[in-house]
Amino acid sequence: MEIAIRATPVCDEDESDRLNRELIEFLNELRVVLPGVQVLFAFLLILPFSKGFAEVTHVQRLVYIAAVLFTTLSTILLLAPSSYHRLRFRDHQKEQLIEISNRLVIAGMAALALAIDCAVYLITSYVFEGWVGIVAVALASAGFAGFWYVLPFTQKP
Repeated sequence: MEIAIRATPVCDEDESDRLNRELIEFLNELRVVLPGVQVLFAFLLILPFSKGFAEVTHVQRLVYIAAVLFTTLSTILLLAPSSYHRLRFRDHQKEQLIEISNRLVIAGMAALALAIDCAVYLITSYVFEGWVGIVAVALASAGFAGFWYVLPFTQKP
């Protein structure tokens, strides 16, 4: 059984209304993503101060730093649309704002996926020895690639 969710077309929507609606939809999507980035960043910030961190290997430390940097990049990219909007909102360039913000968020989500992959590796390689961390990252990466990027492009409009 296939469930189709279709938005009701807005026939009497002019260009300004469309841009306003798209901006509101965009901001609502960001409200879903940003708390996850904040929680991941908080986890990563406290990790070096925990007792067990002294026991991590050199590779795990490198992966930890990569996770922090990817999370930082994700935060920068995902918050950039708000800064852009605040600095340029009086310029009446809403369509340009939406286009640029869309690119920034797509890149931010890719950085977030890499940060989560690093965190998954760090946790699984600490808890289990050997290949388990690599398998966990491969599965997580496949999930991100499949659901975040492949699925949207394989659906009919």
